[in-house]
Amino acid sequence: MISPFLLLTFSTCLTSSLVPEKEKDPKYWRDQAQQTLRNALSLQNLNTNVAKNVILFLGDGMGISTVTAARILKGQLHHSPGEETRLEMDKFPYVALSKTYNTDAQVPDSAGTGTAYLCGVKANEGTLGVSAAVQRGQCNTTQGNEVTSILRWAKEAGKSVGIVTTTRVNHATPSAAYAHSADRDWYSDNEMPPEALSQGCKDIAYQLMHNIKDIEVIMGGGRKYMFPKNRTDVEHKTDEKSRGTRLDGLNLIDIWKSFKPRHKHSHYVWNRTELLALDPHTVDYLLGLFEPGDLQYELNRNNVTDPSLSEMVETAIKILSKNPKGFFLLVEGGRIDHGHHESKAKQALHETVEMDQAIGLAGSMTSPEDTLTVITADHSHVFTFGGYTHRGNSIFGLAPMVSDMDRKPFTAILYGNGPGFRVMGSERENISVVDYAHKNYQAQSAVPLHQETHGGEDVAVFAKGPMAHLLHGVHEQNYIPHVMAYAACIGANRDHCASANSAGSPSPGSPLLLLPLLPLGILF
Repeated sequence: MISPFLLLTFSTCLTSSLVPEKEKDPKYWRDQAQQTLRNALSLQNLNTNVAKNVILFLGDGMGISTVTAARILKGQLHHSPGEETRLEMDKFPYVALSKTYNTDAQVPDSAGTGTAYLCGVKANEGTLGVSAAVQRGQCNTTQGNEVTSILRWAKEAGKSVGIVTTTRVNHATPSAAYAHSADRDWYSDNEMPPEALSQGCKDIAYQLMHNIKDIEVIMGGGRKYMFPKNRTDVEHKTDEKSRGTRLDGLNLIDIWKSFKPRHKHSHYVWNRTELLALDPHTVDYLLGLFEPGDLQYELNRNNVTDPSLSEMVETAIKILSKNPKGFFLLVEGGRIDHGHHESKAKQALHETVEMDQAIGLAGSMTSPEDTLTVITADHSHVFTFGGYTHRGNSIFGLAPMVSDMDRKPFTAILYGNGPGFRVMGSERENISVVDYAHKNYQAQSAVPLHQETHGGEDVAVFAKGPMAHLLHGVHEQNYIPHVMAYAACIGANRDHCASANSAGSPSPGSPLLLLPLLPLGILF
């Protein structure tokens, strides 16, 4: 066992060596604060342009503690202490808080929250694209209670639209953009109960291909839900769990192709090599499904078969930007959530850093003059880090102290509950003999669960671009798509757009009139 005294001494020496000399001078901090003040004062000139483009980055499970820890990790990956590092999202001028509860849940899930920040109404846990009148799992409560999303509003306004995710494309977050389902788990008809099928409800993969037939870009995982049951996967040929799942015998890839106009260039790709070989300027429609289920974690990613989130975002923006009317793009860093559920903090934080890189890339390809970019999370997790760690302490390292109860060391990162709960001989596991820096290390938790749970606290909303200042203070989560629609002059709330030019419709970059929003509960 490593001596706690040696751990503390080493950590203290390391911390002392990591403090930059400039930070010892008060002038450094005063100058930094003055520059920040000047930047804040410049925000008095509000950007009231019409948003030609809207990009929504959704970090699934990216609570504020995850944002802070990812910031430190990003800095440490670049050989700095980390705390002073700026994430790309840190550079956004407007920040708000979002209240994430579902209509029937204090601590929410990703389906009810997805309905809120995409469709503009709060909903019950586990339901997608429907109002709170729908009960989870009850197909017969769905009809007449469907609500539409900002992706549809953008498409109806003539914009191009896209969905990019690191999960299955029929997982909760992307599904709320196009599906109306009483249960988020109805990935294909194979996962649906007989009564739901007999009552006429359709599975989510089917709805992806049929509800909005001309989504220009769809990228993520979920191949197996598109093919007939037991069809061998193109990549994982011997893995039974990767085989097709559909009971109706449909090949949804062929159906997707059949819906596309013959004079358009439509491409289905299943690996990174095929994706990067495309010329986005000649692609009209793209369907990329890179895994049977979710994509691999960024730390596990196969560079031949699986593209990074940044690579998918770059391709998507190049394709969507060809539309002179602009675009709406939903980007989900979905496996942040999965890393936390498994209590694998290293996986979750590297997923967050990769999403932040994609945010920076998107920023370099667009302009805040005509592109509204919003970054938020659907919910948080019971993820924390503490223990009075010193400056520059590895975000995955030990706290510089031991427990004053059992005299054993502990990592700075811990979970309130989850699979990391381990007792050895009626005592807490001694982690000094464990590789707690391993990418799949499961951080210790207070309560044993097979899967760690979501957290119920507010999450951050970062915004830049036209009308970004409307995201401020503390908001209900369903407010977010109303702001995006208002900025882009799409959906039902467009009275403020009429005077932007002589033709009666705004051109991108034209200033908007600042008129009141419609009531938040309105159905678009």
